Amino acid sequence: MKLYDATTPNTLRVQVFLAEKGIEVPQEAVDVMGGGTRTPEFLEMNSLGELPVLQLDDGRILTESVAICRYFEELYPRPRLMGESAYEQGLIEMWNRRMELHIFGPLGDAARHTFAFFADRVEQNPDYAAAQMRAFDRAWAWLDRELADGRPFIAGNSLTIADITGMAALFVCDLMNKTLPEELKRTKRWEKEIRCRPSLAKRMPDAA
Repeated sequence: MKLYDATTPNTLRVQVFLAEKGIEVPQEAVDVMGGGTRTPEFLEMNSLGELPVLQLDDGRILTESVAICRYFEELYPRPRLMGESAYEQGLIEMWNRRMELHIFGPLGDAARHTFAFFADRVEQNPDYAAAQMRAFDRAWAWLDRELADGRPFIAGNSLTIADITGMAALFVCDLMNKTLPEELKRTKRWEKEIRCRPSLAKRMPDAA
């Protein structure tokens, strides 16, 4: 088994997921900036030219960060990061999708329409990027209101994949020099607690 990864938001999700479970998997770093995801060999594994990629011992391939996390959740069920009961699994999936669609997604779109690296992959639109950043700000304010019930993590009383998706959003925030407003007291409390976790701290952009 081998995990192909790099310092990207989606590979961060898998790396943190594995770290929280205490799983060690052989990894091979891919030089994204040097075109490592666009070689014929890599495109054989993932025709989209994206990371992460998990290659199983028999040669089968899994891509997409959440799909890879689900695979490891079934192999190593403790601690549960995707839920125990049917309801809990549904609730965590709900919150993970919310974090993807309303927070991680707009920020990622803004980055794709801003960073020079994506210029040959996306027809960049600065106005769209600005609109996505405004949507991102509104989403954090919405999340702050949702956390008014006092729960310590996004989906309840323990860390789940929904928080890990939030970590990926914080990773992009750092890359874009974006900070969360101080008046969002509940999300700032969550951010402070999340950033202190060893699974994340050493993987942030300024951790060198």
